[in-house]
Amino acid sequence: MSRTKENIPVFIMGGLLIVYGIIVQTGVLLPLLTYLHVHKSMDLMVTMSFVIGVIALVGAVINSSKEPGNSVFDRFVLQPMGGIVLLLIMAMAIRWYLEPLVIIMSKSLHATLGFDVYKVLNLNYVVLGLLAGVLLTNTYGIPKFAAAGVKCARFVLKMGVIMLGARYSFAELAKLGVYSIWLIGFFVLGTVFLVLWLGNIFKQPKTMTGVLSAGMGVCGVSATVAVAPVVKAKSSEMAYTIGTILSFGIICMFIFPTIGKLVGMNAVQFGAWAGTGILNSAQVAAAALAFNAVDIKTLKVAEIFNITRVLFLPVIVLVLATWFGKESGQKLSFKTVVIDKFPIFILGFLLLFILSSAGLFSPPEHYKGKYIDVSYNKRTEVTPEEWEVLNKAMQAGAFKELNESQMMAVTDLIHQRQIAGNFDERNDKTKFDQVGRARMSELEGVLAAVKAKQVRLSKEVGSAIKHAISQVHKKSKTVVTLTDCMIWFFAFGLIGLGMQITKKAIFQAGGWPLVIGVISGVAKATLSFFIVLWLVKDVVLK
Repeated sequence: MSRTKENIPVFIMGGLLIVYGIIVQTGVLLPLLTYLHVHKSMDLMVTMSFVIGVIALVGAVINSSKEPGNSVFDRFVLQPMGGIVLLLIMAMAIRWYLEPLVIIMSKSLHATLGFDVYKVLNLNYVVLGLLAGVLLTNTYGIPKFAAAGVKCARFVLKMGVIMLGARYSFAELAKLGVYSIWLIGFFVLGTVFLVLWLGNIFKQPKTMTGVLSAGMGVCGVSATVAVAPVVKAKSSEMAYTIGTILSFGIICMFIFPTIGKLVGMNAVQFGAWAGTGILNSAQVAAAALAFNAVDIKTLKVAEIFNITRVLFLPVIVLVLATWFGKESGQKLSFKTVVIDKFPIFILGFLLLFILSSAGLFSPPEHYKGKYIDVSYNKRTEVTPEEWEVLNKAMQAGAFKELNESQMMAVTDLIHQRQIAGNFDERNDKTKFDQVGRARMSELEGVLAAVKAKQVRLSKEVGSAIKHAISQVHKKSKTVVTLTDCMIWFFAFGLIGLGMQITKKAIFQAGGWPLVIGVISGVAKATLSFFIVLWLVKDVVLK
């Protein structure tokens, strides 16, 4: 009876999940889910609810009918079952309800504030999940039945980092000049060593300094999660690192565009500076669009520089493994550093990255699994209704505010009914592809100009152009699937990570991580500003 009583929470959660799945399947929640813009995930909601619910019920029945054991199945499946189900339910609630609600509320305040709060504060599922975990553990506390499952969080986070490798490829490096690659490498390594030095000056724990150096030097949250096991960082130290990165990024997001315009940076220079100096991807994008919402080149350059830092993650893991080994007084050799200390999950990241670069998941020139196909085919044609809208708008002179190259791109779109190169040049694959991509870029510029309110077009015309662009942007189903898995791994893992951050741990950490982060961040932003002005010209993108 006592064993059954202990598993009552798991029985309840399993039952509620199955009931929720049935309710979603009936369509009763469709209006609410449509309002939240998550109605396309209804099938996934039903599947996850039924699968997790049944597993929870079966696990609870087995746990209730047997004495606790110490087998692999007991330790890794039955004992963590309650915590795993709880974290999954919280992840589902955050992904499908809390995050969309925050976005909707934020957009409703846009007219008043002039910006989207969720973008500035980066209130996505990552931060919301972490905060939810911290709130639960410091109020109600971690339920006894969930304690073992919460400990799985770090393992799940590692799985998320592995999935991250499928989103990038070596082809992104081809878009960078030699100076730019050296620029990223210099500042990644330079920031890491600066933080390590500052940590020693301020007498901070090696674990705190190690994880902060990776977060500030490489790619924010992903690097923090990847390096934490190597330097044995605590959950509170990971939280402080993430908080420091986001706080510094918010400040940079407002300051960078102002400085860039004052000194007359061009689109490529500012993109390079933002991609080097700001760590969080959403904040990099926001700063690039704040600087120039018309020329899409700024955003492209910023994101390329930003993503390139990810490629240095394995190198930094190796560097910090060596550093931590020396600081711990261990005798180091190639075996201890590369084989024993190098995390297996980073090898998984590298494997998926190499496979992605080889074109196994999608064409090797892809970016996050997205690639461009400007060939002539029926699938990329605009619909007859959209063509009619565009044609009438052209005859009515609606495009008179466009520049000459933009007007030519729109004219060609109407003439060919799709984005592509010149038909008579179709045998020259390289030229045909270049012309099609150039036209697509001009049409993206049209939409950016409309968004910046420098060009006025009707909603129907803008939608038709946007759909034409989306038709030539293809997505790899494999990369999309791996990315979805990564999102759920991060959502699950960071909630569990938050549950391990107590008030005592937070107060013990003090404010030194923020001080070190600000010093290193300002130093990197200032030095990269001058080097970008000196080295980076308007030649980064082909």
